[in-house]
Amino acid sequence: MSGGRAPYCGIVWSSTYGAVEVIAAALEVAPETLHRMSLTLSEDELQKGGRFAYEHGWRRFVVARARLRELLAQRLDLTPQSIAFAYGKRGKPALAPALAKSGLEFNLAHSADLAVYAFAYDRAVGVDVEAVRVLPDADAIAARFFSPAEQRAYRALDPCHRMPGFFSCWTRKEAYLKALGDGLHHPLDAFDVTLAPGEPAKFVRIGDAPGSECGWRLESFVPASGFIGAVVVEEPLAQSAPLKAASSSPALL
Repeated sequence: MSGGRAPYCGIVWSSTYGAVEVIAAALEVAPETLHRMSLTLSEDELQKGGRFAYEHGWRRFVVARARLRELLAQRLDLTPQSIAFAYGKRGKPALAPALAKSGLEFNLAHSADLAVYAFAYDRAVGVDVEAVRVLPDADAIAARFFSPAEQRAYRALDPCHRMPGFFSCWTRKEAYLKALGDGLHHPLDAFDVTLAPGEPAKFVRIGDAPGSECGWRLESFVPASGFIGAVVVEEPLAQSAPLKAASSSPALL
Protein backbone atom coordinates (compact mmCIF):
# COMPACT_ATOMS: atom_id res chain seq x y z
CA MET A 1 0.00 0.00 0.00
CA SER A 2 1.13 3.51 -0.74
CA GLY A 3 2.84 4.89 2.34
CA GLY A 4 1.66 1.89 4.35
CA ARG A 5 -1.94 3.09 4.12
CA ALA A 6 -4.56 0.59 5.21
CA PRO A 7 -6.75 -0.72 2.35
CA TYR A 8 -10.01 0.32 4.01
CA CYS A 9 -11.12 2.67 6.74
CA GLY A 10 -14.64 3.89 7.29
CA ILE A 11 -17.00 6.17 9.10
CA VAL A 12 -20.75 5.96 9.61
CA TRP A 13 -22.93 9.00 10.23
CA SER A 14 -26.35 8.34 11.70
CA SER A 15 -29.47 10.49 11.68
CA THR A 16 -33.19 10.06 12.15
CA TYR A 17 -33.42 9.07 8.48
CA GLY A 18 -30.80 6.33 8.55
CA ALA A 19 -27.07 5.85 8.22
CA VAL A 20 -24.60 7.22 5.70
CA GLU A 21 -21.43 5.18 5.36
CA VAL A 22 -18.17 6.46 3.88
CA ILE A 23 -15.26 4.15 3.09
CA ALA A 24 -11.76 5.23 2.10
CA ALA A 25 -9.50 2.80 0.24
CA ALA A 26 -5.95 2.84 -1.09
CA LEU A 27 -5.53 2.44 -4.85
CA GLU A 28 -1.94 1.18 -4.94
CA VAL A 29 -1.86 -2.62 -4.80
CA ALA A 30 0.56 -5.43 -5.62
CA PRO A 31 0.61 -6.67 -9.27
CA GLU A 32 -1.01 -10.00 -8.40
CA THR A 33 -3.81 -8.18 -6.58
CA LEU A 34 -4.31 -5.88 -9.54
CA HIS A 35 -4.66 -8.87 -11.85
CA ARG A 36 -7.18 -10.54 -9.56
CA MET A 37 -9.19 -7.33 -9.33
CA SER A 38 -9.24 -6.85 -13.10
CA LEU A 39 -10.97 -10.21 -13.48
CA THR A 40 -14.02 -8.90 -11.61
CA LEU A 41 -14.65 -6.02 -14.04
CA SER A 42 -17.08 -6.08 -16.94
CA GLU A 43 -15.97 -5.75 -20.55
CA ASP A 44 -17.42 -2.24 -20.59
CA GLU A 45 -15.34 -1.26 -17.54
CA LEU A 46 -12.19 -2.73 -19.07
CA GLN A 47 -12.81 -0.72 -22.24
CA LYS A 48 -13.22 2.47 -20.21
CA GLY A 49 -10.02 1.73 -18.32
CA GLY A 50 -8.19 1.22 -21.59
CA ARG A 51 -8.77 4.86 -22.52
CA PHE A 52 -6.28 6.11 -19.94
CA ALA A 53 -3.10 7.44 -21.54
CA TYR A 54 -0.87 6.38 -18.64
CA GLU A 55 -0.57 3.01 -16.92
CA HIS A 56 -0.95 4.45 -13.41
CA GLY A 57 -4.32 5.91 -14.43
CA TRP A 58 -5.46 2.51 -15.70
CA ARG A 59 -4.25 0.77 -12.53
CA ARG A 60 -6.09 3.18 -10.26
CA PHE A 61 -9.27 2.92 -12.33
CA VAL A 62 -9.22 -0.88 -12.14
CA VAL A 63 -8.64 -0.91 -8.37
CA ALA A 64 -11.28 1.78 -7.74
CA ARG A 65 -13.94 -0.09 -9.73
CA ALA A 66 -13.00 -3.48 -8.30
CA ARG A 67 -13.17 -2.13 -4.74
CA LEU A 68 -16.59 -0.63 -5.54
CA ARG A 69 -17.77 -4.05 -6.69
CA GLU A 70 -16.40 -5.65 -3.52
CA LEU A 71 -18.11 -3.12 -1.26
CA LEU A 72 -21.45 -3.39 -3.07
CA ALA A 73 -21.24 -7.18 -3.09
CA GLN A 74 -20.71 -7.21 0.69
CA ARG A 75 -23.84 -5.12 1.21
CA LEU A 76 -26.00 -7.07 -1.25
CA ASP A 77 -24.69 -10.56 -0.39
CA LEU A 78 -23.57 -11.14 -3.97
CA THR A 79 -20.31 -11.83 -5.77
CA PRO A 80 -18.38 -8.82 -7.12
CA GLN A 81 -18.69 -10.13 -10.68
CA SER A 82 -22.49 -10.23 -10.45
CA ILE A 83 -22.87 -6.52 -9.73
CA ALA A 84 -24.43 -4.71 -12.69
CA PHE A 85 -24.62 -0.96 -13.18
CA ALA A 86 -26.86 1.60 -14.83
CA TYR A 87 -25.89 5.19 -15.59
CA GLY A 88 -27.78 8.48 -15.40
CA LYS A 89 -27.96 10.95 -18.27
CA ARG A 90 -24.82 12.68 -16.96
CA GLY A 91 -23.01 9.43 -16.24
CA LYS A 92 -23.75 8.98 -12.53
CA PRO A 93 -23.47 5.26 -11.73
CA ALA A 94 -26.25 3.37 -9.97
CA LEU A 95 -27.27 -0.22 -9.48
CA ALA A 96 -28.94 -1.83 -12.47
CA PRO A 97 -32.77 -2.15 -12.22
CA ALA A 98 -32.61 -5.78 -11.08
CA LEU A 99 -30.54 -4.72 -8.05
CA ALA A 100 -32.01 -1.27 -7.47
CA LYS A 101 -34.94 -2.70 -5.50
CA SER A 102 -32.49 -3.06 -2.60
CA GLY A 103 -32.68 0.73 -2.19
CA LEU A 104 -28.89 0.95 -1.91
CA GLU A 105 -27.52 4.22 -3.30
CA PHE A 106 -23.81 4.90 -3.70
CA ASN A 107 -21.24 7.28 -5.07
CA LEU A 108 -17.47 7.25 -5.45
CA ALA A 109 -14.57 9.60 -6.07
CA HIS A 110 -10.80 9.36 -6.15
CA SER A 111 -7.78 11.62 -6.02
CA ALA A 112 -4.15 10.59 -6.34
CA ASP A 113 -3.88 7.12 -4.73
CA LEU A 114 -7.04 7.29 -2.61
CA ALA A 115 -10.67 6.46 -3.35
CA VAL A 116 -13.73 7.20 -1.25
CA TYR A 117 -17.14 5.52 -1.45
CA ALA A 118 -20.44 6.64 0.08
CA PHE A 119 -23.46 4.41 0.74
CA ALA A 120 -27.01 5.19 1.86
CA TYR A 121 -30.41 3.59 1.47
CA ASP A 122 -33.38 5.13 -0.37
CA ARG A 123 -31.86 8.59 -0.79
CA ALA A 124 -29.41 10.25 -3.12
CA VAL A 125 -25.81 10.56 -1.98
CA GLY A 126 -22.70 12.19 -3.42
CA VAL A 127 -19.06 12.18 -2.33
CA ASP A 128 -15.85 13.89 -3.38
CA VAL A 129 -12.21 13.90 -2.29
CA GLU A 130 -9.14 15.93 -3.18
CA ALA A 131 -5.47 15.79 -2.28
CA VAL A 132 -4.65 19.17 -0.74
CA ARG A 133 -1.88 20.72 -2.79
CA VAL A 134 -0.73 24.10 -4.07
CA LEU A 135 -2.66 25.25 -7.11
CA PRO A 136 -1.11 28.33 -8.74
CA ASP A 137 -4.42 29.19 -10.41
CA ALA A 138 -6.64 28.56 -7.36
CA ASP A 139 -7.72 32.22 -7.19
CA ALA A 140 -8.76 32.19 -10.85
CA ILE A 141 -10.67 28.91 -10.42
CA ALA A 142 -12.46 30.31 -7.36
CA ALA A 143 -13.41 33.45 -9.29
CA ARG A 144 -14.89 31.31 -12.05
CA PHE A 145 -16.63 28.53 -10.15
CA PHE A 146 -17.40 29.75 -6.61
CA SER A 147 -20.58 31.69 -5.88
CA PRO A 148 -20.21 35.41 -5.04
CA ALA A 149 -20.65 34.67 -1.32
CA GLU A 150 -18.07 31.88 -1.47
CA GLN A 151 -15.64 34.12 -3.33
CA ARG A 152 -15.91 36.73 -0.59
CA ALA A 153 -15.36 34.11 2.11
CA TYR A 154 -12.38 32.70 0.21
CA ARG A 155 -10.72 36.09 -0.30
CA ALA A 156 -11.19 36.86 3.40
CA LEU A 157 -9.09 33.86 4.44
CA ASP A 158 -5.54 34.26 5.64
CA PRO A 159 -3.22 33.21 2.77
CA CYS A 160 -2.05 30.17 4.74
CA HIS A 161 -5.65 28.93 4.95
CA ARG A 162 -6.61 29.49 1.33
CA MET A 163 -5.62 26.07 -0.04
CA PRO A 164 -7.57 24.12 2.63
CA GLY A 165 -10.44 26.59 2.17
CA PHE A 166 -10.34 26.18 -1.59
CA PHE A 167 -10.45 22.38 -1.46
CA SER A 168 -13.11 22.40 1.28
CA CYS A 169 -15.34 24.50 -0.95
CA TRP A 170 -14.57 22.51 -4.08
CA THR A 171 -15.24 19.08 -2.56
CA ARG A 172 -18.46 20.26 -0.90
CA LYS A 173 -19.81 21.72 -4.12
CA GLU A 174 -18.72 18.71 -6.15
CA ALA A 175 -20.31 16.25 -3.69
CA TYR A 176 -23.64 18.08 -4.03
CA LEU A 177 -23.45 18.10 -7.82
CA LYS A 178 -22.68 14.38 -7.79
CA ALA A 179 -25.62 13.69 -5.49
CA LEU A 180 -27.84 15.50 -8.01
CA GLY A 181 -26.23 13.63 -10.88
CA ASP A 182 -25.84 16.83 -12.89
CA GLY A 183 -22.11 17.49 -12.63
CA LEU A 184 -21.01 20.90 -13.83
CA HIS A 185 -24.22 21.26 -15.83
CA HIS A 186 -25.83 22.56 -12.63
CA PRO A 187 -25.22 26.28 -11.96
CA LEU A 188 -22.42 26.55 -9.40
CA ASP A 189 -23.64 29.94 -8.17
CA ALA A 190 -27.06 28.50 -7.35
CA PHE A 191 -25.92 27.39 -3.89
CA ASP A 192 -23.44 28.42 -1.19
CA VAL A 193 -21.37 26.27 1.17
CA THR A 194 -19.10 27.14 4.07
CA LEU A 195 -15.38 26.84 3.44
CA ALA A 196 -13.34 28.43 6.24
CA PRO A 197 -11.08 26.00 8.15
CA GLY A 198 -12.65 25.20 11.52
CA GLU A 199 -16.12 26.30 10.40
CA PRO A 200 -18.75 23.52 10.38
CA ALA A 201 -19.47 22.15 6.93
CA LYS A 202 -22.96 23.13 5.84
CA PHE A 203 -25.08 24.58 3.08
CA VAL A 204 -25.66 28.28 3.54
CA ARG A 205 -28.38 28.30 0.88
CA ILE A 206 -29.65 26.31 -2.08
CA GLY A 207 -31.53 28.51 -4.49
CA ASP A 208 -33.76 30.75 -2.40
CA ALA A 209 -33.91 28.30 0.52
CA PRO A 210 -31.65 28.70 3.55
CA GLY A 211 -29.33 25.79 4.15
CA SER A 212 -31.31 24.61 7.18
CA GLU A 213 -34.40 24.17 4.99
CA CYS A 214 -32.89 22.78 1.79
CA GLY A 215 -33.45 19.04 2.33
CA TRP A 216 -29.77 18.08 2.05
CA ARG A 217 -27.07 17.31 4.59
CA LEU A 218 -23.37 18.04 4.18
CA GLU A 219 -20.38 16.70 6.10
CA SER A 220 -16.63 17.05 5.59
CA PHE A 221 -14.05 14.47 6.58
CA VAL A 222 -10.34 13.69 6.37
CA PRO A 223 -9.97 10.23 4.79
CA ALA A 224 -6.17 10.26 5.04
CA SER A 225 -3.42 12.71 5.84
CA GLY A 226 -3.23 15.40 3.15
CA PHE A 227 -6.75 14.82 1.80
CA ILE A 228 -10.12 16.55 2.24
CA GLY A 229 -13.44 14.88 1.50
CA ALA A 230 -17.12 15.80 1.58
CA VAL A 231 -20.34 13.81 1.51
CA VAL A 232 -23.84 15.10 0.73
CA VAL A 233 -27.01 13.12 1.35
CA GLU A 234 -30.65 13.81 0.65
CA GLU A 235 -32.66 14.23 3.84
CA PRO A 236 -36.35 15.16 3.78
CA LEU A 237 -37.13 18.20 5.86
CA ALA A 238 -39.55 16.32 8.07
CA GLN A 239 -36.72 13.97 9.03
CA SER A 240 -33.93 16.52 9.03
CA ALA A 241 -31.47 16.26 11.92
CA PRO A 242 -27.70 16.69 12.19
CA LEU A 243 -25.66 13.70 11.13
CA LYS A 244 -23.71 12.21 14.02
CA ALA A 245 -20.51 10.27 13.55
CA ALA A 246 -20.80 6.75 14.89
CA SER A 247 -17.13 5.95 14.25
CA SER A 248 -14.05 8.10 14.04
CA SER A 249 -12.00 7.02 11.03
CA PRO A 250 -11.82 8.85 8.62
CA ALA A 251 -11.65 11.82 10.98
CA LEU A 252 -14.18 14.60 10.79
CA LEU A 253 -12.88 18.07 10.05
